[in-house]
Amino acid sequence: MPNPRKRRAGTAGAAGPDSKRPAGKHTKTRKPTGTSTRVGDSSPEKTSASKNCGNNQSSYWLMKSEPQSRIEKGVDVKFSIEDLKAEPKQTACWDGVRNYQARNFLRAMKLEQKAFFYHSNCKEPGIAGLVKVDVQFVRLMKRYITLTELKANHQAHKATGGPLKNMALFTHPRLSVQPLTPEEFEFILSLEEKEPS
Repeated sequence: MPNPRKRRAGTAGAAGPDSKRPAGKHTKTRKPTGTSTRVGDSSPEKTSASKNCGNNQSSYWLMKSEPQSRIEKGVDVKFSIEDLKAEPKQTACWDGVRNYQARNFLRAMKLEQKAFFYHSNCKEPGIAGLVKVDVQFVRLMKRYITLTELKANHQAHKATGGPLKNMALFTHPRLSVQPLTPEEFEFILSLEEKEPS
């Protein structure tokens, strides 16, 4: 998750992909422009995350960040869609990703690909806006799409075979960066035009 105001020298974006870092140190990652990492299946279960990461063909993503203050190792990890909008050029480096699979997804992203900006670890988690990678504000959602609403659609789609049936938000909930299929992305985008269920 981004935290541009509290970045230490020599972190994300300062070193190339081949730079040496001390073993055991927390590292922040950023996808160097024009590169991508091929990610293999981490589980036999075929979800949107495993299908899209195995062949590195996802063009859509969901990126989680915490909109409320929380101190972790002396650093406030808060970063909301409003914080991104307030950044110079409405752009920030996405750093602080520790999970290896989420980090690999981050490396697999390409410039100009779209992602949902998801507020997590708050009273009402949900999708707050649309960004493009390397993370630049595009717009706020026309309405906040809550986790509760997404979960209801996921449950219904599991029974009917709809587009959210294998959504990584529910099959791999701990990932802070997740691929989305085009069908998942378009369905979620269509929700902002409808009244919440």
